[in-house]
Amino acid sequence: MPKYVKFAVQALFYAAFVAAIGVFSAWPVYRQIPEDSAQIKLSFNHGGGRLQDCRKLTSEELAKLPSTQRRPNNCARERQPIAVQMLVDGAPIYDAVLKPSGLSGDGQAETYKKFIVPAGKHTIVARLRDSKRTEGFDYESSFEVDLAPQQNLAIDFKAEQGGFLFR
Repeated sequence: MPKYVKFAVQALFYAAFVAAIGVFSAWPVYRQIPEDSAQIKLSFNHGGGRLQDCRKLTSEELAKLPSTQRRPNNCARERQPIAVQMLVDGAPIYDAVLKPSGLSGDGQAETYKKFIVPAGKHTIVARLRDSKRTEGFDYESSFEVDLAPQQNLAIDFKAEQGGFLFR
C-alpha cells in the first residue's frame, strides 16, 4: 500500500475520532436541574457558643499552675450544637442540629445543602441558634427573591456581618 494512502486513512481515522468527541461533548444535553427550576445553596461553617461558661480562677488556683499555663479564666473547649432552619414560602425545607467538629467538639459546625425550587418569586427565611437558649433563634433573616430558571442563589452565614448573607 502506498505511503500517501496510509496517511489518508490515518487522517480519516483521526478526523472521525475528533468528530465523535465533538458530538458527544455537546450531546446529549445534560442539566443539573430542570429547566423551569432554580437552585438554593445553603453553605456555611460557624462555631457555636461555649457549652459551659468560663470560670475566673482565684489567685490560689493561679499560683498552683505553672507559669506558662497561667491565664485568668478557665474555659471548657466544647461548643454548643447549632440549630439551623430554612423556610421557603413558609414551608420548612431544612431543619437540622449541627454538631461541632473536632475530637473535643470544639470546632465549627458545617453544612452544605442544595435545594431545587420552582423558578419565580419566593420568600426565604433562614434562622440559626448558636447559644444556650432552648427556644427561638439568635439570628433570623428574611429575603424576597425572584429566581430565574437555572439561577443559583447562595446563602452564607457570617456572624460578624450580621447573620445570613443572600448572594
